[in-house]
Amino acid sequence: MTAASTALPFDPSDPVALTQALVRCPTVTPAEGGALVLLEQILSEAGFSCTRVDRAGVPNLFARWGAKGDPKTFGFNGHTDVVPVGNIDDWSVDPFGGEIKDGKLWGRGACDMKSGVAAFAAAAIDFVRDTPPEGAVILTITGDEEAVSTDGTVALLDWMRDEGEQMTDCIVGEPTCPEEMGDMIKIGRRGALSAYFTARGTQGHSAYPHLARNPLNGMALLMSRLAVHELDQGNEHFGPSTLAITTIDTGNPAANVIPASCKATVNIRFNTCHTGESLTKWLEAEAAKAGAETGVEISVQVRIGGDCFLTPPGALSSMVSRAVQAETNRTPVLSTSGGTSDARFIKDHCPVVEFGLVGKTLHKVDEHVEVAHIHQLKAVYTRILRDYFA
Repeated sequence: MTAASTALPFDPSDPVALTQALVRCPTVTPAEGGALVLLEQILSEAGFSCTRVDRAGVPNLFARWGAKGDPKTFGFNGHTDVVPVGNIDDWSVDPFGGEIKDGKLWGRGACDMKSGVAAFAAAAIDFVRDTPPEGAVILTITGDEEAVSTDGTVALLDWMRDEGEQMTDCIVGEPTCPEEMGDMIKIGRRGALSAYFTARGTQGHSAYPHLARNPLNGMALLMSRLAVHELDQGNEHFGPSTLAITTIDTGNPAANVIPASCKATVNIRFNTCHTGESLTKWLEAEAAKAGAETGVEISVQVRIGGDCFLTPPGALSSMVSRAVQAETNRTPVLSTSGGTSDARFIKDHCPVVEFGLVGKTLHKVDEHVEVAHIHQLKAVYTRILRDYFA
């Protein structure tokens, strides 16, 4: 270690100590909070070439060990931003304290996913120091995963494209295990889409409905049709796509007034039977049909959070599975369950899978992880690096 690195109050190759240090950085999206500054210092001292790739006020860090453009370049991706703590009085610990008690490390981001970042950073530092590979190792770490995600990993990938940087395979360190350490790897994710509907009519007295045009008639018809529609029956790797109506609102406090407008929102989680574009066209057609039948103008705006993707089982998932089994004594299930992650962006850059800790407490009050699991995760990542460059 260099003279500068000895000034740190912990060993940066200790993933638990590094997780504690990161948890103590207040990084509620999009605040950097010192987390990327700390990681840049640690990785630079370990021989990584580091570049801050901030965009639109969002902090991001790119770090590479080895030659630029090496044809064998393994990547890790993660985020240091966290969701708000909520009511701090509900916490039994300081959410930014990084306290260890009862064999667990507590704090906001301990599970999602500062422990994952710490584990792959510590694994990479040890690996390139002890067994320098014939190839390159890249770490991409963002501060914009928990929000709209437009200037985080997307910005890093845009910058990498412009700079000629390329990962040949990548692991995202999100928590993936539902119950026990090592029980699940994510090889894909459902797509996510939110649609915002506005129905416009003519306000009037509820005693004289013929003198008004009730937007609720069109909206109720549309929502009823969407709610009972079967999008698909699923396929080999994905369950059926789902549509949930999440709000219907007129903002109308008067029982005797037909409102002039009504709004509704639906959220769709979809599999490879659809794309965001195909679902948008279907929603627009259904809105137009319901509007025409009821004489109400219904418009829709769609925000696609990400298309569905699948990394078919193959060399990458097999290598990760072997490493997980060797270090946890569990054979992981290859899954596409859960919400979205930044893997939805990386899949257009290179093959990507996800593996991380047990995710039972992510986003919860008193978020925590097992200390032993953090050490296991570093061991899994170290084995993956060793096997990849063997």
